[in-house]
Order: sequence, then structure tokens, then C-alpha cells
Amino acid sequence: MPVYLDTHDPELDLRPGTTKSDIVAYLYQNPEWGFSPKDIDEALDIPRGTATTTLGRLHEEGYVGKTSDGYYHALPERDDIDRYVANLDQVNRMFGHHRDTDEPETAAQTTPGEPEDAELEAELEALEAELDDE
Repeated sequence: MPVYLDTHDPELDLRPGTTKSDIVAYLYQNPEWGFSPKDIDEALDIPRGTATTTLGRLHEEGYVGKTSDGYYHALPERDDIDRYVANLDQVNRMFGHHRDTDEPETAAQTTPGEPEDAELEAELEALEAELDDE
């Protein structure tokens, strides 16, 4: 997957679509809450062992915090992760509906009046330019 160089952080080892990325996104979308591994496995529908192991690694790597009684949470000082999650949210809002179908979309299947890939790319570039200006 290509990366947008203006916002790419080589120190941030997260890839969209992985359990690690999904957990980080969930915690940073809910920064005022602490979650147990059970809360995470139920919210994201992943095995509890996977949630426990991944949360432990994320904590060791400094991506998330952990309370003394075992609740994992977002770290307010990690602006880089906030930006990553904001970018994921933006991509999901723009393209998430494409994942709702089981069949790959072809040019013949597009609905008349629906924006084409070139139009969506132009819109994405415009939004990225706006973010750069901020």
C-alpha cells in the first residue's frame, strides 16, 4: 500500500486492516475510556487471546497506556497516532461503502451518476491539500 509522504511517519508501525491497527483505532476513537481485553474482543469481534496479546504488545511499544488495574487506553501525547486514526476515519467515510458488497465492482456495475475513480482521487487530493494547509 502506498503512503502519503507528507503525513507518513516511519516510526509508526501500523498498517490499516490489521488487528493491531483496528485496536489502536478503537482506543483512539474513544480516548476518554479505558477498555479491558474482554471489552476489546467483544467490540471488535476478535478472539480474546488475540486481544490480550495485541494489547500487551501495543502497551510495550508505547502505542497505548494501561491502568494499574488492567484497562487499556489512548495516550493523549501521541499526536501521531491521533493523525493516523483521523486519516483512517476519513478513508473509511470516503470508501467504506465499497466494502459492503461481496463482488468486486467493475465499470459495468457502476451506477449512473456515481462518481468514478478519477473523481474520487481528485476529491481525496483536495482534502489532503486542505489538511496540509492546516
